[in-house]
Amino acid sequence: MILVGQYDSPFVRRVAVALKTYGLAYQHKPWSTFADADKIAKFNPLRRVPTLVMNDHTVFSDSAVILAVIDERVGPEHATLARRGQDGRDLLRITAYATGAADKAVSLVYEQVLRHAVLPLWVERCRLQIAETLDLLEAERQLRPTTWLFDDELSHADVMLCAMTTFIAEALEGEFDWSRWPALSAHAKACEERAAFQEAYQRFAKPSEN
Repeated sequence: MILVGQYDSPFVRRVAVALKTYGLAYQHKPWSTFADADKIAKFNPLRRVPTLVMNDHTVFSDSAVILAVIDERVGPEHATLARRGQDGRDLLRITAYATGAADKAVSLVYEQVLRHAVLPLWVERCRLQIAETLDLLEAERQLRPTTWLFDDELSHADVMLCAMTTFIAEALEGEFDWSRWPALSAHAKACEERAAFQEAYQRFAKPSEN
């Protein structure tokens, strides 16, 4: 398999952590959607990451789709990051908020990089959406006394919470006061100590710096 995209993307990173957790070997193409768009286009005309190229050359885009394919490939006995029943529904709900906040953070990065002058109304809207979603996720994490969100085993939602938190903290450094979200900060810290996260880490650099 080939995983296309840099680890400083929270969406690429969540896929990489899953692949490493499941012990699935892959070739990593750390291509930037800006500097390497033409290379990405050879696999994915959307020029988006993550892109996963299977051994039979089937190409999947979108991190949620890729994770569904990976979970199916390893099978229910080994898809330890997945959950079923109520926990499965909660996983989807929490993950959707976390990916949404990360996506808004990406929008802010693009706003800063691609415009000569940012649009204040759009910037403030994105910041509000991120902050209030972090409030929701903070409350969700505080309500759960287990090691991870659902039990003592990592889940896809745990991975995304960490990937989101680290990305926002680095990509929008200084724009948010993380003392407001201590449970999310502690959660990310615990995740970052694990080998899969350390192996799939790249400190964020603005697209113009890649």
